[in-house]
Amino acid sequence: MLRPVHEFTPEVEELAHEILQYSLVRLRTDPPLDHPKSPEELFALTGNTITPEGMGGHKTLELFKDVLATACISTDHPRYLAFIPSAPSEYANLFDLVVGASALYGGSWLEGAGAVYAENQALRWISDLAGLPESAGGVFVQGGTIGNLSALVAARMDAREKHPEVKRWAVAASAEAHSSIKSAAAVMDVEVILIEPDASGSLQGAACAQEIDSYLSEHPGHGVFAIVATAGTTNLGIIDNLTSIGSFAKERGIWFHVDGAYGLAGLCAPDVRPLFNGVEMADSLIVDPHKWLFAPFDACALIYRDPSTGKKAHTQHAAYLDTLEDDGEWNPSDYAINLTRRARGLPFWFSLAAHGTNEYADAVEATMQMARDAAELIKQHPRLTLLMEPELSIVAFTRDGWSAAQYQEWSDKLLADQIGFVTPSAHKGQPILRFAIVNPWTKVSDIEAILATL
Repeated sequence: MLRPVHEFTPEVEELAHEILQYSLVRLRTDPPLDHPKSPEELFALTGNTITPEGMGGHKTLELFKDVLATACISTDHPRYLAFIPSAPSEYANLFDLVVGASALYGGSWLEGAGAVYAENQALRWISDLAGLPESAGGVFVQGGTIGNLSALVAARMDAREKHPEVKRWAVAASAEAHSSIKSAAAVMDVEVILIEPDASGSLQGAACAQEIDSYLSEHPGHGVFAIVATAGTTNLGIIDNLTSIGSFAKERGIWFHVDGAYGLAGLCAPDVRPLFNGVEMADSLIVDPHKWLFAPFDACALIYRDPSTGKKAHTQHAAYLDTLEDDGEWNPSDYAINLTRRARGLPFWFSLAAHGTNEYADAVEATMQMARDAAELIKQHPRLTLLMEPELSIVAFTRDGWSAAQYQEWSDKLLADQIGFVTPSAHKGQPILRFAIVNPWTKVSDIEAILATL
């Protein structure tokens, strides 16, 4: 006789202890860097993992630990400095187990009031740091791409209602804006006005005015529904001039969105808070706690100055959802392109509530100091050139005389030798290297070990 899949048997209880033990070992020891394997290599090691009879919990866990997990690069390794890494706190990781084990639903107040309340307190902290009004609010979504898309959908709806005569819409952003802005524009079938930043890499309000006026004069019947400013570019960590852009947007009645997926975490660090002046004018903003606020994947905070606009744009209507339509309740599914959602903001809330905001500020400032230390080491290196002084925690530099192919060869060897994970990028058509330092466990010795290979 077959046992029901959901039966809690002694075998399940034993497996639970094994999983918890694996998780604890992973937390209290230095994470392995590891590296990917090809599909052929993985098949040779695992074969078909899905079978009619099943492998059983113990064997499946062993397969994951010994083979599959080792084919995943650890994003929280102190020498994982590529892209924008992740460095979840131990509290956040542990509470993610609770979220998964509790089968919490985070889409509506009716079904998850306690979870939604906690998530909203974490969103309130970010809103207060940004200087948004008490009425501001939003939702934790999967990542910055969904956050930007959801905000821009709300912005376009708002513009359409105010200007029904406009035949075609466009969004304006820096040429250095994140790739998700162009992706969102393609999904929405709107135009993109890419504006060149100044010599420092920062987008200015005057440049926005000039390019937008030029676009509108050349495209009768078109309109611009949003301007996107970046608070910490992915490539170099540069912050656009939020004050001048926000002022221009308000003057023209254009929605002002701030993409701070990586950089807006710096709001909690007093040393750099003035760099974000102007963010208080935002109609919407995003920041990813899974990047630089020590939460596990996947959590992007999307916040609206006036949440009613986001709600009007995104609330889904159907007979089976009518029972959720209560103006006195906060349904996270109403504020982004999502309906079903896990309570993905809870691990961040738990860590923030447990540690306190002062510890978060200290951790962010520590990573920025490490970036400054890394920049000094690069300046002292005989074969390296620092591209610019780090504004936040990204350090960009070049290796004298190397081609793009040599950068990639070096990166591949660095990972193969399990020294670190640093991938090449490009700036103004030239190959560069960059350290994205968001992990408080990254030490000077880690930077030195990587630089020694150059």
